[in-house]
Amino acid sequence: MRWIKKLFALLAAGGVIVFGVWSIVGYMSNRDVEEPPFMIETEASDYEIRYYSVQLRAEVVVEGNYREALYGGFRVLADYIFGNNTASQNISMTAPVTAEASQKIPMTAPVLLAGAENRHVIAFIMPRIYSLESLPKPNNPDITLKKIEERRVAAVRFGGYATESRVNRKIRELKAALERDGIAMTGEAQVAQYNPPWTPPWMRRNEILIPVG
Repeated sequence: MRWIKKLFALLAAGGVIVFGVWSIVGYMSNRDVEEPPFMIETEASDYEIRYYSVQLRAEVVVEGNYREALYGGFRVLADYIFGNNTASQNISMTAPVTAEASQKIPMTAPVLLAGAENRHVIAFIMPRIYSLESLPKPNNPDITLKKIEERRVAAVRFGGYATESRVNRKIRELKAALERDGIAMTGEAQVAQYNPPWTPPWMRRNEILIPVG
């Protein structure tokens, strides 16, 4: 019986070490990552209304379900910011990465999750040091660079993994709250993820963003 106790003690110690190392990796991965600034206009009990200024985004339309499109789009856009562009220049990674199921054609699709078609638009927000003219052009013709005008959005935050079921539930809850408060929704719901894939679930930050009038 003594060896069993020692085994459990070793497993427990190993688990603590893995937990600690994973947490450190997650913390270091999210340091000094640029995020788009915003101003909070209203704070309700279950959401907030934000104002965002103009943003630049690199977007790609990906066929497939939510998970497939998210990972596939991430790889395509990561390839672009890691040097596959006309300037062969690295572009700093920012947060969040956004995803949207789109019913629009690729040239005009925005960035989020909603709609019946199995097509999603995945987007990276570009660093604020760039203009649309100075941003390196992608070599991949599937990637579109787009200027997003200033806007107001309703936002709700949640942790853990942004699975499709959790995302859809959070969207329903936010839409119900906005309808309850008489706030007009002017666009589809965005899924915003702020962490790289290797971030542990207890350190992850996700948001649902819905444009409002």
